Amino acid sequence: MRIPHNDRLSSDSSGNTPERTCILSGEAAPRDALIRLAVSPPGPDGACVVLPDVHARAPGRGAWIGVSREALEKAQAKGKLKGAMMRAFGKSLEGTPLTIPEDLAERIETALVRAFTDRLGLETKAGRLLVGSDRIAENARNGKVRWLAHAADAAEDGSRKLDQAWRVGSDAEGSGLRGTVLPLDRATLSVALGRDNVVHLALADGKAAERVAVPLQRLLHFRGQAAPVAETEADGGQGPAQAETVAATTN
Repeated sequence: MRIPHNDRLSSDSSGNTPERTCILSGEAAPRDALIRLAVSPPGPDGACVVLPDVHARAPGRGAWIGVSREALEKAQAKGKLKGAMMRAFGKSLEGTPLTIPEDLAERIETALVRAFTDRLGLETKAGRLLVGSDRIAENARNGKVRWLAHAADAAEDGSRKLDQAWRVGSDAEGSGLRGTVLPLDRATLSVALGRDNVVHLALADGKAAERVAVPLQRLLHFRGQAAPVAETEADGGQGPAQAETVAATTN
């Protein structure tokens, strides 16, 4: 079986974000918003296996999906995913059995969680991630917070106070601006970041906020939840990353 070279990860020469088409919905979206599925070389039984490749680094040709976990599981149960994969790969899979693990959706979600927490870890090592209510509140009131998030099990009162401090420091009172509620609890965040009792997180650096938003949006999208879109105010990138929502589709 021929395994073509993988797609390049960089943007095209025009500076535009490259797009890919979801093999299940047929809708196009920026590549960073989709999830790549890779196909392994034939194993001892001669079959290739479909595996998640959330960083789009695996060699060989890939296919892209932009649907929720629920939609993926339904497509897999009805055989639509396998059909779409076979069509996407065409002659390169001709005559080769294709195996799709029953737990593919779980593997994808696990990989997406890991990609997000790894990104948080990198920002932590670089000294950009703010943790602790007092520290975050001080930076928020001083207008220095660009991204704010709360653990899934954070106390409502604590989150509300930090949201208010963020709005005050951002001159956004009455706007409804608030931190993102993460799909991870404090125990998961604490283990991922190697710290005790991580409940609230913030970033003061706009570029760091954009980097974190990419894996977080894909994770929330896959879980069928509203995804945050980072937008800055028209002030040269000094405004907060606004927590808007978009439908969990591939547009």
